[in-house]
Amino acid sequence: MIQKVLIANRGEIALRIIRTCREMGLATVAVFSTADREALHVRFADEAVCIGPPPSAESYLRPDRIIAACEVTGADAVHPGYGFLSENAEFSAICADNDVHFIGPSAETIRLMGEKSLAKKTMAEAGVPVVGGSDGVLSGIEEGRRVAEDVGFPVMVKAAAGGGGKGMRLVRDPADFERFYKAARNEAEAAFGNGDMYLEKFVDKPRHVEIQVLGDGKGRVVHFGERECSIQRRHQKLVEEAPSPALDDDLRQEMGAAAVRGAEAVEYEGAGTVEFLLGADGGFYFMEMNTRIQVEHPVTEAVTDCDLVEYQIRVAQGETVDDKPRPMKGHAIECRINAENPFRNFSPSPGKITAFHPPGGHGVRVDTHAYADYMIPPHYDSMIAKLIVRGQTREGTIRKMTRALEEFIIEGIDTTIPFHHQLMHDERFRTGDFDTRFMDDFQLAEKAEPVE
Repeated sequence: MIQKVLIANRGEIALRIIRTCREMGLATVAVFSTADREALHVRFADEAVCIGPPPSAESYLRPDRIIAACEVTGADAVHPGYGFLSENAEFSAICADNDVHFIGPSAETIRLMGEKSLAKKTMAEAGVPVVGGSDGVLSGIEEGRRVAEDVGFPVMVKAAAGGGGKGMRLVRDPADFERFYKAARNEAEAAFGNGDMYLEKFVDKPRHVEIQVLGDGKGRVVHFGERECSIQRRHQKLVEEAPSPALDDDLRQEMGAAAVRGAEAVEYEGAGTVEFLLGADGGFYFMEMNTRIQVEHPVTEAVTDCDLVEYQIRVAQGETVDDKPRPMKGHAIECRINAENPFRNFSPSPGKITAFHPPGGHGVRVDTHAYADYMIPPHYDSMIAKLIVRGQTREGTIRKMTRALEEFIIEGIDTTIPFHHQLMHDERFRTGDFDTRFMDDFQLAEKAEPVE
């Protein structure tokens, strides 16, 4: 049995994991860079170890320092959260080699699902719908051109080791193929050190719908319904909700069953997400699998009344998964509150928070590591809070989110709260009539000048 968990992360997710560990009676260890010395996850963990200077490459991305922290504190398990080393197969293997439980899937599973072309092949063999395209990595431009002509333009050229929207190009015209292919490959080499590319048919007006799954590594997998994640900017999610306004019960059951088949095929262990593109015609296609807890997991927790982090830990301790259905009740929406100025192209806004007042009330949850006088460092992701609300209906949940956003006061820095407030009033969002290109047309109203 796990006794002490080291959280190999920072910010709100580190706090989130610490809370569940405390409720389970498990001791916790925080790791931190010198920039995070005053962070709340350091204060609330049972023990804390400094693992380096502010740059992630010298602290949170150093497996050797995290394993050393385990040895010093006697931690027998590591929860990686999301980001950083959470989907690093080598780190999972290093933990195993040092007799430390990695709370997540095996190194082999992470490696397989992280290689996008192999993941697609694996899912197709499991009977999960996939988008037409190349069979694995392309040998070069000429093979890519031939495949594109076979499946028909438009096509997406993607980095095999990609993520976060890097190493991707949409090619609509055959005349542009070589130029866009080279641009995507060069970007992939710079971002991931791997220029391998693959190709997929482009799905027009797609929605991004993902299925939350949990597996016990013994072949048993259960899903917790879907999340709608189509409101994105540069392939980064801004708002998530459950259930999706685009799914009926039949399609929900079909997509859930497909996600379970895919996870069972790799004997998945832990919490993961099978992500799909949903076309306007109702066809859905596997996009990728995230082998970790997601930023937006509280949306699922809100509508299924569960603790996904607790499930992760129980599975890591060897418990089997109860595969009975987890029906969703009500509706939930999450807004990511970032330290960014939405009126200046969402430019980062690090600095000192001079006032911080989170909203409250029935059905309102705020996951955050921020507080008044907290200094937001410029070294990490700009998300400082997640605002999650739950209501009985989608319309009622939007009204509740609007009220909660109006109560959320953060001063001293710019945040995306004004963007979210305007989004809640947008007619296309309110009616559920949107896809992943929504932000291309969304017009943010000019920021009102203060009255003298």
